[in-house]
Amino acid sequence: MKIKSSICLFIITCLSGVSAYGHCQVPCGIYADQHRFEQMLEDQATIEKAGKLIAELSGKNDALSRNQLSRWIATKEAHATNIQKVIAEYFLAQRIKATAKNYEKQLVSAHSVIVAAMKCKQNVDGNSVADLKKAIMALHKAYEGKK
Repeated sequence: MKIKSSICLFIITCLSGVSAYGHCQVPCGIYADQHRFEQMLEDQATIEKAGKLIAELSGKNDALSRNQLSRWIATKEAHATNIQKVIAEYFLAQRIKATAKNYEKQLVSAHSVIVAAMKCKQNVDGNSVADLKKAIMALHKAYEGKK
């Protein structure tokens, strides 16, 4: 029960003062769950590519390389933030319901994606990006109720 309370508190903290992103929060009933998972995997692939190019460009000292390096860093950050926003504003705010049979597993999986995206912001190693993909796939499985 303590973990459930902690996760709920974390969710409320994340959502405080956050503007709407992606799908609206009007109760229109129009959802594209599969599209959101595909979008997160596309963001993850971009983060992976950015990490490789950041590593490649970091050894170069010319102005163009420095410019591209800063742009790839910003891109990596933006795509990790996109993933976090999809989880918080789409799945946690609208789609993951407390009445679901595997509610706790969905919450834990969603939290894992948010943390994995944060770790991708903090470094450029391939392990973090692989962990992010695994976390997204685990959430998809938990969300769909698959074992």
